[in-house]
Formats: sequence, C-alpha cells, structure tokens
Amino acid sequence: MSSFPVKPESLFFCPSCPISIPVTTYSETLDYLFSLHRFGIKLGLESISDILDRLGNPQRRYPTLHVAGTNGKGSSSAMVASILQASGYRVGLYTSPHLMDFRERIRVQGADISEEAVCALIEEIRQRANPQTTLTFFEFTTALAFWHFSHQQVDIAVVEVGMGGRFDATNVLDPIGVLITGIALDHEAYLGDSLQKIAQEKAGIITQKAPVVLGLMPENIIQIFETQARKWQAPCFRMGQEFSIVETGATTFTYQGPRWTIPGLQTNLLGRHQMMNATNALAVLETAVDGTFPISQSAIRTGLLNVRWRGRLEVVHRDPLLIVDGAHNLAGAQVLFDFLHAQIHDGPGRRLILVVGMMRDKNLQGFLRIFLPIVDQLILTQPRMERAASVAELEQAVDRKDLVPCLLADSWEAVCRAKDIANPSDVICVTGSLFLVGEVLNRLTQPGSPT
Repeated sequence: MSSFPVKPESLFFCPSCPISIPVTTYSETLDYLFSLHRFGIKLGLESISDILDRLGNPQRRYPTLHVAGTNGKGSSSAMVASILQASGYRVGLYTSPHLMDFRERIRVQGADISEEAVCALIEEIRQRANPQTTLTFFEFTTALAFWHFSHQQVDIAVVEVGMGGRFDATNVLDPIGVLITGIALDHEAYLGDSLQKIAQEKAGIITQKAPVVLGLMPENIIQIFETQARKWQAPCFRMGQEFSIVETGATTFTYQGPRWTIPGLQTNLLGRHQMMNATNALAVLETAVDGTFPISQSAIRTGLLNVRWRGRLEVVHRDPLLIVDGAHNLAGAQVLFDFLHAQIHDGPGRRLILVVGMMRDKNLQGFLRIFLPIVDQLILTQPRMERAASVAELEQAVDRKDLVPCLLADSWEAVCRAKDIANPSDVICVTGSLFLVGEVLNRLTQPGSPT
C-alpha cells in the first residue's frame, strides 16, 4: 500500500525474485521442522533477529498488527484478518498452534501456505541461517511466516503472539497497532505465577506510538499496560472506557468506539465471549488501521459473519450435539462452562458427556472442578503428546465422589464411547487441549470416518 511509509531497509525488496527449488518432500520438511522441538522453548530475540537479518528483514516490508492475550487472541486475530480481507486488502495471518495441519499457521487471504512454499522457503531459510545459531521450532516457523508474507506481497499482516510477548519470537515487529485481549494464569513456568508478572511479559509488545487496545481486565493489570504505553507514547484504548459493547440479543451487539457506532452486529463464532473478541477486534481496526486502510461497515458485517476459527466451540455433529473446544486453562474453562450450562438448561433431560484430555503442566484439578457440577458422564483420555497427562493422572484430579470416570487413553476411542452412550438430545463436549481437539477433528475429517 502506498500509504504505508517505506523504510530504507526495505527498498531493495524484490517480490519477483525466485524462491529455491525444494530439495525435500513436504513430509521430510515437516520431519525436520518438528525435530526442532528438541530445543524446547527459548525466550529471547537474538536468534530470530539474526535469521530475519539474513533474510533482509521481510517483516518490515508490510504493516503489521500484533495480538497478545491469554485467551481470545486467536479468535480476535482471525476476526481482524477476515474484516480486512472483506475490505479488499491482501491479508496475511500468523497464528499458533495448528489443529490438523502445520500449514494452518500461515495464511494469506484465508488460504493455508502451500506445501510447495513450505518446502522451498524452509530450504532457503536453512541455506541462509547461521550454522552457529540454533533456531527453535517456533523461531523457524515465525521466520517462515514473515518470509512467506513478503513473497505474497500482503498489504498487511495480523500476527498472533506465541507465548507471553516480551521475549516471544514475534516481538521483532514494528506494528501499527497492538491488541491485548486479556490476562489469565497460563504458562506460569515461563511467564510468572501471578497476573501481574504475566501482564509485564505481555506489555513487552507495546512499541513506539502504536495504538494499544486493551480488553476487559482488572484495573491493577490495566495500569501495568498504561505505564508501558506512556513510556512509548502509545495511546491506550480500554474496553468499557474508550470503546464498549452493548449486547442487544443473545448473538447480536452494538460496537461503540471513539468514532464508530455500529449496531446490529453478529459473528458466526459461538459464545458470548466471541462478541467480546469481536469488540476488541473492531477497536484495533478503528484506532490503528482505519486511517491507512479504510474499512466500511459493510466489510465489518461481512467479515464477522464469514470468519472461521476451528476448534473453539465448534459444532461438528448434531443429535447428539458434539462440540469440540480447545479450552485448556481456568479462564477458558469458565467460558466453556457458561456455554455448556446454557445448553443443558435449553433441553429438559439433556445430559452432558465430557471428554477431557490435557497437558500435564496445566491445572488439572482446577480445570475439571469447574465442570463437575454439570457433568453426567466423564471420559478421560490422552492426546498423543509427550507432555500429555495420563488418564490415571487425570483421574486423580477428579474430586467428585459420586462420579466414576471412564478411562480411555485413545482419544478416538473416547469420542466413540461418548457417542455410543449418548441419547440424541445429549451434549458431548471434547475439551482440555487444542492438541486433543486437533486429533479428534483430524479423525472426523478422514474419508469414511463415522460422524
């Protein structure tokens, strides 16, 4: 876009320059990428900055929006991208983790990066990388996304933080706007064991003069972000203050911002929390984007109705109602509980069958305890991940004496058991981990799989 100021270091950009011919198959390329998991999580910007320098800093060739938050950042990112796309712009979207296919992480115009591009670009990154520098899986993937967006000549990219913010590999951007959706306890081993510590980490993505949009959060947490914003002369816009939501129905709302007032909005993503996410998305578009990339009310309505974000309150079957949701922390569990509680009350005699699999480092007992008051049948399972809690560990976390859980380590077997015991009016919910949800969705989409 001509309205985006070109930086000196991006003047040499040649979008027509050929990419390397891949020398490995897609499967072999993924094997290489996933082997980088052995280097674990490395918080710091030295390695990602080095490889991006060697690639000519592709992330500086297009404007970006940076999105962080414990919950809701993926949905909000998808909404922002969908609205921008409906406005006629070429949009890149980088999110994590993926559910079924690695390529989901990197999208342009809603389309996953191609297998050919994954192979070619990763080969080129490997050739340019410093052999003395070790890149983690997420660092390599982040470089791949920024490099792909450059080759695809996007007008703007929406980038979701992987974890935290300050030392996350995505924090090499000079964004035109920042959205922080909310703060809750998660990844405490890396980010800290209090909301204040986690907020300090996420505040690290605030940068010079870029508008900062803050979702609902306690006042003492807001102050942490406002302090950082003042340091960088960045204007702050807070939900409930500079912008707000007025719920006008179970699924409709009005957005009220500094300049925009847009009534009768809807999103096709289920749950009241998605109306809140949409409000945050609209706030960052109004305050950080609209001056450079004009956005019409028509595009907003279209974008919200067309957005897709799989694995979050996703209905995959009816009669019985089968829902998959990637909630994995206490805040996410509470949102899911509210939705399920309403579903149970909507149908007399309707039972809830809960299928749960989680990572070992999560708050197993606290997560399960939220659902125990409304669960009729509990099936415990185990995603195929080294970090996954065993069904025995999950069973120990169940503290309702009259509830005897069914233990089935195989996730597909667990889902099939739930469907076997369900009546047509019942609700089955698969939750506890995005990895579990991805496994189940993958099986459901295989040709010949029963639905």
